[in-house]
Order: sequence, then structure tokens, then C-alpha cells
Amino acid sequence: MTAESSVGQPIAGQRIEALASLPAPFDRLAFVDVETTGTRPTRDQITEVAIIPVDNGVVGEPFQTLLDPGVVIPPTITRLTGISDDMVAGAPVFAHLADQVRELFDGRLLVAHNARFDAGFLRNAFRGAGQVVTLRELCTVKLSRRLDRGERRHNLDSLVARHALPVGDRHRAMGDCQTLPALLSRFVERHGLEVVLDALDGQIKRASTPPNLDPSRLDEVPAVPGVYRFFGEEGALLYVGKSVNLRSRVRSHFADDHRNDREMRIAQQTHQIDWIETAGEIGALLTEARLVKREQPIFNRRLRAQRGLLAWYWDDESAQPPALTRVDELASSELGRAHGVFRSRMKASERLRELAKEHRLCPQYLGLENGTGRACFAHQIGQCGGLCVGRESEIAHRLRLKKALGPLALETWPYPGAIAIWEARDGREERHLFRHWRYLGTARSEGDLAELLEGGDESPLDIDMYRLAVDAIRGGAVVEPVE
Repeated sequence: MTAESSVGQPIAGQRIEALASLPAPFDRLAFVDVETTGTRPTRDQITEVAIIPVDNGVVGEPFQTLLDPGVVIPPTITRLTGISDDMVAGAPVFAHLADQVRELFDGRLLVAHNARFDAGFLRNAFRGAGQVVTLRELCTVKLSRRLDRGERRHNLDSLVARHALPVGDRHRAMGDCQTLPALLSRFVERHGLEVVLDALDGQIKRASTPPNLDPSRLDEVPAVPGVYRFFGEEGALLYVGKSVNLRSRVRSHFADDHRNDREMRIAQQTHQIDWIETAGEIGALLTEARLVKREQPIFNRRLRAQRGLLAWYWDDESAQPPALTRVDELASSELGRAHGVFRSRMKASERLRELAKEHRLCPQYLGLENGTGRACFAHQIGQCGGLCVGRESEIAHRLRLKKALGPLALETWPYPGAIAIWEARDGREERHLFRHWRYLGTARSEGDLAELLEGGDESPLDIDMYRLAVDAIRGGAVVEPVE
């Protein structure tokens, strides 16, 4: 029997020589697999758990149980795992077994394939049982990526075939769990103890690294302002973010993946990251907004391209009531007459109705209520000053409407031409160019400046860029006229 075929499915009392050679803290391990109702550890539940303790290379008594998740198991999950609602009917809930499961992790490192997933569900299950448990993880996906860098696939099916591993009942907790001791043993046999220990040490030091990301890539992220991007398999763009400290912000994503479903999904799917350094926070904000609108990352919702935003357009010197107008159709000179920014006609009408009630304005005049020549309903209940029945002058009503809409008014462009918002850091200088609140781009040289100024500002008003510029100027940013 060869060394590579010497490890089959583990049996209690069996000694696995390759694992017996591991020193502390890797001498006490708990191999784990869980089956669940979905992929979200804060919402979905565990349906089955299997744990195989191995101490000093000796296999302990395996633990396996179905669990009542307290929710209906989706048909897609049943087709994948074979676990149905009927099978878990009458099974214990996790809280009843929490103490027993906790003992199996006492003093042992949790070893799983994609350990952040399994550990995330277990932590939340313990939390639901009123217990806070510290689980130290070792991930066999990360280990495989580190040791077999030339290989593209590191899922369990690929590793079973690549390393001739024993196959149990796939997609059931014990079947998958039984494969893991043999996998770790095979790594030691093929790569040598020192190489494997070096990789395991790296995981202990980088416990928050996503399973599909090379840990060394995180070490390369600089602690400077800028924008970062997370990419999934085949280069799909998952997320774009910004920070004044890229290193800290990127790491924070992966430290929070157990408590936040969105962060968990991002961490599980991230295969690569890159970043763009900027001179300061304003540049980071502008670059983030531009990239999100242009590249449409899967997990970004804020800052996506916003078409058809509406504002109440009103000339306070006219007798005409406010009219809903598309923001991107407004001329720069008209921004001071635009009030509020709304995603829908309903939201805009709701806000105007609130203002009408607060300032005793006439809903008939504002177009919020049909009818002319008779008292509006608001006047009948004392919430209208009486413009509709001639008890209030048009001038008096217009003054109150001006007061009501004033806080919502957009800013008029206060400069004769284009301006640059200037930032500098460690010899890096950036000038963020705006003309009539349109963002022209960022200049890092005189050539850039001339080219951007010649480009014009024919693009529609982007409300996010407008807000970033207004906030920067109000916040005391360095502004210089450039034409």
C-alpha cells in the first residue's frame, strides 16, 4: 500500500501518521462540515453538522446529527443535499446540542473546506443559543490555493479527483467531512511538513482572508486614500469602495463577514482585488462614483447611474405653481429654481404634500388636489390659509411657499467659469475640475488640465457629483479658478 493510498475514511481510534507529525497548535483539530438552508449565515439555518476530532493524529469519536432548522428547506437545497423537511422533522434544534458541540471545539482548531462559511453558520447558531464561542479556523481551500498555485480549481470535487481522496456521501455533512483529514494528510505527504506548516501559520495570522484570495495580496494594499475593487471568478466586478486608508478598509470587509450577509457573500466570491491611489478623500469619492456608474458592480447599489431623477422647479417671481422637472434636463442657470431630488413622482408629491401641511399651503394651487373656485379639503379642516377661497393673497401664499421650498433648493453655480478643487499628498497633486457643477475629470498635470478644459461640459448634471462638489466646497476644500 503506497503512502498516498494509506488514508481512507477516518475511523475512531485510527492513527493518521501525517497528521501525527503536526506540532501545536495544529496537533488538535476538529474537521467540520455543515449543511444549511441557504448561504446567508445570519438568516439561513443549519440542517446537519458533522465533526471529526483528531488529536495528535488519532481520530476521535465522530459526531453527526440532523438539526431542525425551524424553517422550510428550499427545494433547491433538498435537491443538492438530499435533506428534506420530513428528514429533519423531530430532529433536535441546535440550542439543545450547543454544549456538546462546543466541547468538540474546546482547544481545537476548526478545519473546513471554505472555513469562513462553516464557522460563520456555527457562530451564529451558538449566538442564537445564547453562547459566544471563539472558533479559530483553518481553511483547506486557502491551503490548496497556497500549496498548488498552478492549479485553477480548488473545490472539493476537484481535490478529490486530483489527490485520489476517499469519497463519502457528497453534499452531506459527514460525507464531506470524512474527506478533509485525508486531504490535509495528502498535503503533508506531497509538499512536506515544513511547507504545510508555513502555510498553516500564515492562515492563523490572516484569519480574515477570503478563501479564494491570495493572502499576500492583502499585504500589498497601501495605507493611503483611494478606491479599491473586488473581482470574482472570471473577472466579474463585485464591489467598488473608497477609503482614506485602503489597507484598513479592505481588511474590515473580511473581518465582518459573519455578522453581515452582504459582506459574507462578497468575501466568499472575491478572487482578486486591485486599487487606485488618490491624493485625498475628495479624489477617492469622485473616483468611486465614476467607477460605480460606469462599471455597475454587482454589490453596489448607492451611486449607480440615476436616470430620470426629478425636482420641483419653481420661479418665485411667477404666479405658476411648482412643476416636476427631470434634473438632468435642467440648465446650470436654473438650478437655483430646482428644489429637492426625488426618484419618483410619488415621492416628490409626498414631500410637497408634507410641506403644504406644515406651512398651510393650498393643495389646489400646488396641483395636489383637483378643483377650483371652492374651498379645498385642507382649508375645510384648518390646514390651508385660504388662497383657494380668496382669504389669503397670492403674494402672502407665495412667500410661505418660498420659505417652505427654500431649504430644498439646489445651489446655483457661484463662479464665472471652471474651478479646480485641489488636493495633495506625499508629492501627489490632483485638481478635480468642475464647470457648472458638471465634473470634467481629475488633472494630474498641466497637460491633463488643458485637455479637460477643452472637453466642455455637455454631459447632463449628475446629482451625485453635484453633491460631492457642494460638500467639498462647503467643507473648506481648496478651490482655484482655472478659466
